[in-house]
Amino acid sequence: MTDQIIRSIHVNVPIERLWVAVTDHMEFGTWFRVTLNDQFAKGKVIYGKMTLPGHEGLPFWIRIEAMEEPNYFSFSWPIDETIEPDDPNIEGKTTLVTFILEPHSGGSKLTVRESGFEKLPNQRRLQVFRDNQVGWEFQTANIQEHLK
Repeated sequence: MTDQIIRSIHVNVPIERLWVAVTDHMEFGTWFRVTLNDQFAKGKVIYGKMTLPGHEGLPFWIRIEAMEEPNYFSFSWPIDETIEPDDPNIEGKTTLVTFILEPHSGGSKLTVRESGFEKLPNQRRLQVFRDNQVGWEFQTANIQEHLK
């Protein structure tokens, strides 16, 4: 097992359009299948509820770590819905998701990287990694479809 999941896709939209799809909380929620309570801003914790079939209503939160328009966006998120953002031991219960946006071949390239699995509890690490591998395949397909 490695410490990161990496997925890259090409979309036929300018990088400015891709930036909006990734960083506007309403658009992000549409393709990610989550309702969110607030706009993204560095340092903010954003709450929501999943709308993904089979996961409807599950609590969701992310902490925005960086927003460097139009090329870099990142957030940390918990390994399960029972973890709260003010947990004193949060460091061993979250991973970091980064979105790298680049102009590419008349459109844009999006690279999604999730890292930090090595710091997770041993008994959870492999399952979280496997679940998120599948999840990012699904989510990168969702954003591609959203941007068609």
